[in-house]
Amino acid sequence: MSVDLSTDYLGLSLRSPLVASASPMTGEVDAVRRLEAAGIGAIVLPSLFEEEIVSEEIEFSRALDAGTDQYAEALDYFPDVASFVGAGDRYLRRLETIRAGATVPVIASLNASSAGGWIEYARRLQDAGADALELNVYRVATDAGRDAAAMESDDLELIRAVRSAITIPLAVKLSPYYTAMASFAARAVAAGADGLVLFNRFYQPDLDLEELDVVARVELSRPWELRLPMLWIAVLRPRLGIGVSIGATSGIHHGTDALKALMVGADVAMMTSAILRHGPDHVRTVEGQLRDWMVEHEYVSVDQLRGSASQASVADPAAYERADYMRTLHSWSTPSDRMPAVIP
Repeated sequence: MSVDLSTDYLGLSLRSPLVASASPMTGEVDAVRRLEAAGIGAIVLPSLFEEEIVSEEIEFSRALDAGTDQYAEALDYFPDVASFVGAGDRYLRRLETIRAGATVPVIASLNASSAGGWIEYARRLQDAGADALELNVYRVATDAGRDAAAMESDDLELIRAVRSAITIPLAVKLSPYYTAMASFAARAVAAGADGLVLFNRFYQPDLDLEELDVVARVELSRPWELRLPMLWIAVLRPRLGIGVSIGATSGIHHGTDALKALMVGADVAMMTSAILRHGPDHVRTVEGQLRDWMVEHEYVSVDQLRGSASQASVADPAAYERADYMRTLHSWSTPSDRMPAVIP
């Protein structure tokens, strides 16, 4: 039995629904070649961070200005600098190199919290050959003086501004922490997003008790983390319609995880942690598991599979909402409940 794994995402034709999402590995030419050989459908480059660009520019400017407030001759210490090759320029060069050799769509990634210079970078990424752009709206709402409406308004304005700057497809990668997710997702699409990626993972800091300092902890995802994206993809798929692409990310490690994401309505299943943990060749394993299940259950294509378990397709749509909360809690049993009765 032949299985068709091709899918459409952001208007791009992909040979597989498996996508390598942004990670250090997707920025390496050799790793991209291995991912392609393993059957990946598309590549999302590592994110270009707003903070990275701004920090380099500030440090460069500070270095050039050092001493000029005290010694006039300090202006002659260094030759005139015709250009400065910063993080943004290096990212563009990497994009051009990878795009030149890639046989699958290459999606650039911007991690932003404000419009500013991002409009210019969005244009430059398009000019460098990106097939699409993924905009990461990554913000922790810590300002007690700004309410949810103001924060969401800023994010929607950022999406509109980037959309107006480019003509290539635009995906927006969201966090799960919006007050009214369904409403915000619809407004993000209305603001110009061709697709949504659910969800961004926030990396919470930890404390070093010996150094008494805040330290970064990078934890790779686990399959159970797919449940939250599954919930919202299942809910949003019938509301957003088939014309809006949805990417599932977080917790996709095996073929069964990819199947679940597709069945609730995702167009693609994005992998990061699994590839970092097992290497690019793991894509071939996941694809094999995906094919085997589809053959066994007589699915001939991803199109047939997609959305077959979304909220609009299941017998009990309320299972995705409040009604399932009580049933889930009642499903728990204590260890003693699960042990066979002891007969004296």
